[in-house]
Parts: sequence; structure tokens; C-alpha cells
Amino acid sequence: MEKLRIVFMGTPEFAVGIIDTILKNNYEVVGVITAADKPAGRGQKIKYSAVKDYALANNLPLLQPTNLKDEGFLSELKALQANLQIVVAFRMLPKVVWEMPSLGTFNLHASLLPNYRGAAPINWAIINGETKTGVTTFFIDDKIDTGAMILSSELAIQESESAGNLHDRLMELGSHTVIDTLKLIEKGNVATIIQKEDSDIKTAYKLNKENCKIDWTKSALEINNLIRGLSPYPSSWCFFADKNEEWNVKIYEANLINEEHQYAIGSIICTKKEMKIAVKDGFIQILQLQFPGKKKMSTSELLNGISFSEEAKVH
Repeated sequence: MEKLRIVFMGTPEFAVGIIDTILKNNYEVVGVITAADKPAGRGQKIKYSAVKDYALANNLPLLQPTNLKDEGFLSELKALQANLQIVVAFRMLPKVVWEMPSLGTFNLHASLLPNYRGAAPINWAIINGETKTGVTTFFIDDKIDTGAMILSSELAIQESESAGNLHDRLMELGSHTVIDTLKLIEKGNVATIIQKEDSDIKTAYKLNKENCKIDWTKSALEINNLIRGLSPYPSSWCFFADKNEEWNVKIYEANLINEEHQYAIGSIICTKKEMKIAVKDGFIQILQLQFPGKKKMSTSELLNGISFSEEAKVH
């Protein structure tokens, strides 16, 4: 059985759950690669990635290349003498990097490949109304998320589950799947499956301002799935308009109500504590939202300090 010397590559919180499980299972991590520090927030303070924070706290050798083809970085990476690399939510690697270790480089992706290749698989599974998702480990090749699959594990998406909650459950499932993959590689027992290519494969597009905006002409189910699939981050949004004012509002939590009504689509209907938006096949009841310059709050908290006229609409 070959002793593994692992280099781990990752950036966000999702990757931290995986490297933590690797160390707790007594595997040797000889180095960690993460994104370069960057300024964030209003004060533009330098922010470390979640993986950097973890590596520093656990005294792991750390590299933060800006260019993955840089000769200096490549020689530092080679000097770590890893025989396996694991990638979780990092970036596309050049061939010179993923080919380096003798046992290869594998990636953990938060979807059941070949579906939802790309940047935001957890979000899109919910947005598209999937009832199940999962994780897949695969050996990296020269395209994005297309390599030969090693293991996959699936779980059911709960009916009202947010992307944040699903993220945490997939991180746990991913941790177990990575350990199972390591055991196969250690014993030399890996049997890979080539990903099928067909026109029905769904893509996990990068999230942007446009695809996070709520289209109120869609069905209540589609709108609610978008809100769930983008909560808590980056969050769905729309414009609230009343009298001569307009606000860019983030919506974090909602319920759907299927019932017939006579309201125009986009009408805001409020009581003292409740707010619902008329859509073509019912209402979206808003439970948690954020107005510009204000903190995230429940609808009843918002309605304590603001009231809307009967002309109020969203768009």
C-alpha cells in the first residue's frame, strides 16, 4: 500500500470541511495551495481565504500563486514531493500542475456529474427544482469537470432547503466520499468511469447580477426555487417601487402560496406583519429580506418601520 503525500488545493469554506476530514483521518498533507489574498468589503481590508485561515491554524505549508504556470511556483510545488493532489473549489489547473504527482490529481465536485459542471452546482440544482444531487470525485483532465469519475454519492434535496443548508450537507457527504476515494487510491483499486456526453447535460453557470434577479412573470414554484437556491449567498434580488421611490432589495426566504387571485403580477400586498407578492399562479410570501443600507430582517421587522401603498409593485 503506497503512503500518500497529499497537496490540497481549495479556497472557500466548502473546501475547509474536506481538508479537516482528511487530516482527522490521519492522512499526510504536505502542502496547501489557495487563492492569493485580496481586499474585500468597504474598508478594502486584506481578506484571507477560508482555506488559508485553516492552513495557518494547523501549521500546514502554504503556497498562494497568482500564476499557476510560474516557474518559481512550479519548483516549490515539486519540492513538496507529493504523490497525489486533491482539488476542492479552486480553479482550473494547467496540465503541468495536474500531471505532476505520480498518483494523479483528483477533484471533488458538488454535483452528480456529468450534470452541473461549472462554478455554482449547489445553487443551480435547487434553482432548477432538482429533487436530488450529490458529489463526485474524478481525475482532472484538460477541460472543466469532465475527467474520469472515481466515486459519486447522492442525497435528496429537501423541499424547502436553502443553498446554505444543502452546502453544509454536501460538505459532509463530500468529506466521506474523499476519504473513500483516498482508500481506493492507497490500495491501487481505482476503477474509473468515463463521463457520458449528451445534449441533455445541465450546466452550473457562474452566478451574476442578471441570473440572480427575480423574474416575477415566472411561476410561484420557479421564483421560490430561485430564492432558495441563492440563499444566503449571493441572494436573489429585485426592485421594489412605491410612489416615486425605488429600492434594490435582496430576498432571502419566502413561501409559495398556490391560489387564484385578481391582483396584477408584481403587486405587493401587506398586512401589519405579512407581505406577499402576486404572481401568475398564486403568491410569494416574503419572510426575510434586506433593503439597501439596512440589515437583513424578517418581514414583520421591516413592516414595523415602513408601510407600502396599494400601488406598490416589484419588478
